[in-house]
Amino acid sequence: MFRRREAVPFSFVAEHDSFRSNVTPPPRERLTVSQVTGRTLIGLTVVAGLVGSLLFGLPSLEAGQTAGNAQQSEASERR
Repeated sequence: MFRRREAVPFSFVAEHDSFRSNVTPPPRERLTVSQVTGRTLIGLTVVAGLVGSLLFGLPSLEAGQTAGNAQQSEASERR
């Protein structure tokens, strides 16, 4: 009869969680001053763009009552 064989022994799978490697990854390279400055300027540009679009977009999101009232008042004065 066919016997099922596991590809990995069970004991290895159970010990996998507690296994710690003694090989440390290489240290991360430090960013240069120009890289930090560039990333900061890009971040500030993105934030300034979002704030600017919010400031320019808020008047168009209002109900439009001021423009509508001004047109209605001009029409009522003509009659």
